[in-house]
Amino acid sequence: MPLIISNMNLILAQTGGLTDIARSTGETFGFNTWIFLSQVISFIIVALLLRRFAYKPILHVLEQRRQQIAEGLLNAEKIKQQLAEAEQRHSEILAKANAQAQKMIDEARASSATLTERKQQEAIVMAEQIVAKAHEASAIEHERTMTELKRELGRLVVDTTAKVTGKVLTSDDQRRLQEEASRQLAS
Repeated sequence: MPLIISNMNLILAQTGGLTDIARSTGETFGFNTWIFLSQVISFIIVALLLRRFAYKPILHVLEQRRQQIAEGLLNAEKIKQQLAEAEQRHSEILAKANAQAQKMIDEARASSATLTERKQQEAIVMAEQIVAKAHEASAIEHERTMTELKRELGRLVVDTTAKVTGKVLTSDDQRRLQEEASRQLAS
């Protein structure tokens, strides 16, 4: 136990020595306890005023700003999602429009092919009708020409016969000669 007491005395002696050293250092640098205490009190007052009137409003503004940023990020995410949905709808609408356009093109091609086929058939029918009418007209013209030719030939035969025989032919003679010439011409 005497060892513990002697250690305590040593600590107290050193503490007393430390106090003297602190006092002499303070005097060397012009340390004044009252000025130090007034500065500590002033610092505490300024710190409390800053905390109340500067730090709290600044922290409040920073919190509001943080919330606005968080809301902005949420809105940006929503807008991004809406944009993706709009692009998907746009793609779907475009695909449907392309499909409908292709369907319309295919229908137009089929309709065009049908119309072309029908017009070709109509043209063939019209051409056949024109050829038939031309044959008919040709046959009628041939018949009319033949009739005229027969009549003219009969008249020439009658005239020639009258000149060769030197007599005037009666209408029965003329008719009989024309019929003979027609029969010979037909065979």
